[in-house]
Amino acid sequence: MTELHPDLRENVRMLGELLGQSIRRYPGQDCYDLIEQIRAAAKADRRQESGSGQRLVSLLGKLSDDELLPVTRAFNQFLNLANLAEQYHGIRRKRGHHSDLMVESLGEVFARLKTAGVDAETLHQRVSDLRIEFVLTAHPTEVARRTLIKKYDEMSDCLAQLDHDDLMPAEREAIVARLARLIAEAWHTDEIRHERPTAVDEAKWGFAVIENSLWQALPDFLRSLDVSLTEATGQGLPLHATPIRIASWMGGDRDGNPNVTHEVTRKVFLLGRWMAADLFLRDVRALRAELSMWQASDELKAQVGDAREPYRQVLADLRDRLLKTRDWAEALVNGEPADASGILFENEDLTGPLELCYRSLVECGLDTIAQGPLLDTIRRAHTFGLPLIRLDIRQEASRHAEAVAEMVDYLGLGDYRQWSEVERQAFLVRELSGRRPLVPRHWQPSEPVREVLATCEVVARQTPEALGSYVISMASKPSDVLSVILLLREAGMKFPMRVVPLFETLEDLRGAPEAMAALYQVDWYRDYCQGRQEVMIGYSDSSKDAGQLMAAWAQYQAQEQLTEVARRHGVHLTLFHGRGGTVGRGGGPANRAILSQPPGSVNGSFRITEQGEMIRFKFGLPRLAVQSLTLYSTAVIEATLAPPPGPEPEWRKTMDWLTERSLSAYREVVRENPDFVPYFRQVTPEQALGKLALGSRPARRKPSGGVESLRAIPWIFAWTQMRLMLPSWLGSDVALEEAARHGRMPVLREMMQGWPFFRTYVDMLEMVLAKADLRIASYYEQILVRDPSLRALGESLRSRLQGCIKRLLELKEQERLLEHEPVFAHSMRVRNPYTDPLHYLQAELLRRDRESEGKGEVPEMVERALKVTMAGIAAGMRNTG
Repeated sequence: MTELHPDLRENVRMLGELLGQSIRRYPGQDCYDLIEQIRAAAKADRRQESGSGQRLVSLLGKLSDDELLPVTRAFNQFLNLANLAEQYHGIRRKRGHHSDLMVESLGEVFARLKTAGVDAETLHQRVSDLRIEFVLTAHPTEVARRTLIKKYDEMSDCLAQLDHDDLMPAEREAIVARLARLIAEAWHTDEIRHERPTAVDEAKWGFAVIENSLWQALPDFLRSLDVSLTEATGQGLPLHATPIRIASWMGGDRDGNPNVTHEVTRKVFLLGRWMAADLFLRDVRALRAELSMWQASDELKAQVGDAREPYRQVLADLRDRLLKTRDWAEALVNGEPADASGILFENEDLTGPLELCYRSLVECGLDTIAQGPLLDTIRRAHTFGLPLIRLDIRQEASRHAEAVAEMVDYLGLGDYRQWSEVERQAFLVRELSGRRPLVPRHWQPSEPVREVLATCEVVARQTPEALGSYVISMASKPSDVLSVILLLREAGMKFPMRVVPLFETLEDLRGAPEAMAALYQVDWYRDYCQGRQEVMIGYSDSSKDAGQLMAAWAQYQAQEQLTEVARRHGVHLTLFHGRGGTVGRGGGPANRAILSQPPGSVNGSFRITEQGEMIRFKFGLPRLAVQSLTLYSTAVIEATLAPPPGPEPEWRKTMDWLTERSLSAYREVVRENPDFVPYFRQVTPEQALGKLALGSRPARRKPSGGVESLRAIPWIFAWTQMRLMLPSWLGSDVALEEAARHGRMPVLREMMQGWPFFRTYVDMLEMVLAKADLRIASYYEQILVRDPSLRALGESLRSRLQGCIKRLLELKEQERLLEHEPVFAHSMRVRNPYTDPLHYLQAELLRRDRESEGKGEVPEMVERALKVTMAGIAAGMRNTG
């Protein structure tokens, strides 16, 4: 049985001991002893695999209200520290140490591709043209407060310092003392947000990820890409290449979030410019200190005259304009009058002076200096630019149709809502081809339409570098796309913004190829999109709608067909993957996911959402971010130049056969069983999730309604908290059972062997099943389900989960789950004694919370402790929704 790496185990032990010291000092020895007893009981219960958790339950049942909070906080805090140790372990550089989490280097992947027959010129061209865009989303799954995240980052720095073998004893003691102090500060800091963050707060959190990590990581990554590319092809990365881009939905995603208004979006654009000016100001000041040389090109001298230190002169002018830009943005954010003269607005205003210095240094033979921090700043200027981040706008299709309908009605042109799709398209193309404005000057639209138009006006005032994509949810027809372009044009848009239909339900995914084919047949649109199109695939809602197995197959087929339709119409397609952190929302190891996409669908470009706590796990520290950027880039390059094999005809038929069974089995429970929604509400903490101030967006699209009205995140969060993990396996259990009964297991093994898509699906399913826990799920039911008639459903679901595990082991020919993932398996075992008490406490606290709500008042200690259990379990599971 694989143990944790000795260095990782030592760090986990040390952090745990330091936390113990803090707990001992407060709130007293009794509390520490109690926590140790609970931990020992949890370990003992786990050792008896069939144990019922009785010792633990008995100990926890004796806790007074005053003891609840320190106990839950202690276990939550340890799980956060274990995550921190694992995260650091993935990037550590200790001599002679090879991390278990290391990623394959760029050089290794390039060498493998060349061996496979990819010539140097093709490789260089593909890497130079690479387009990978990470879209940071405000999906509310980051439980930890920013205050604590900063402390955890400092703790990581301490662990890095302790990895030096040449420390003097006094130096070592000082670092450990600093670590102890940080852990004590975290222990005495309230870990739960009490105020729900605003959409602007979320955007600031996104900017902080750039400031604290990506600002450093991006040029570091591009340097290593440049070196590896030069070694492999003899040519480096072009100066203007931007293989990585960062976009955001924070402050732009208004789908189902009434808190994101045009005013919020305007403010976020300005805050991005303020932050960019501030960060580039720091760079330019540092460059002025460095570039003291006097040799300069004629081109540079022509600009600065006979200045003795020409580079410093150019940079001083740039510094002054950056200061003006920062002051201008700050004034506008605060609603004060602002002077726009002399500010930097277009990106060339920033890149021009920097590249002038670069060209001059190269011309004077000072290449070594040109390739230093100046090159890093130029690369930041091309990637982040003056807007800092590209903001996406997301809105539902019906909101745009409503705006056009009101306009058409006011002008007396008819009833747009009643028009056929052909009539709508004809009208929209006619207006788009003409020159006259459509929006009447004195027209007073309804409030919702006014908001849509105001948002378009804010967008139209931005530069191209400030804008990502305009994503239309619930899009299904060409008119959904054309109406957005018309509204943007009416608002004064001067350039073509990417307009991206989002296909997310099963029905949407099935209709997507036909919808896009219809759009490409509109001549006016083909000219507009200039041969490039982006299409977004939604993972969360399709899984909630159809179950994980059916959704995965529908997504795969939609991508195949969308790729083929685009190829037929001569359009370069970029697929935008709306994945979440969990398997139920399309999450899982990124490189394997990319390398299992349909052949041809990753064509040098890839766009993906990164959300909540996954942003921190992937990009929270500069070296971690470099590792993540490397992992994504190698996978996209490989999937482009050496795509995976597609499925054999027999495998397709088998997938159709499996998914037919999984879909009906999933919907039979979730949609058709009248006991399902009442059982879900009683057995999970779904109703209490609203108490966690997780994000600016409401948990429901509509205040009332069943599972269909619930957002995908709380739907998955709720099942993860009580360890039934239902969204990720329900339906697959029946599909695998039927496959076994009908003798199809040999074919499924063939599919696993020869088809990366199916192999990845099975591996993801195994990972989720390993996180499920029948004993804990059963305990929640015992404590929380008051209606005895609902318990038969719980019994049936747990039995099906057991059957799913049995069939998966049979398929993989294994004795136990995670046999080939020993590190992950051991990590789960280390966490269990810390998550178990939180689960048992959460069930008890939910019971008290519901009883108190019935009486009209919930004790503050109960509510606080309940929130801490949610945060702790999320940390233990390494994801929320």
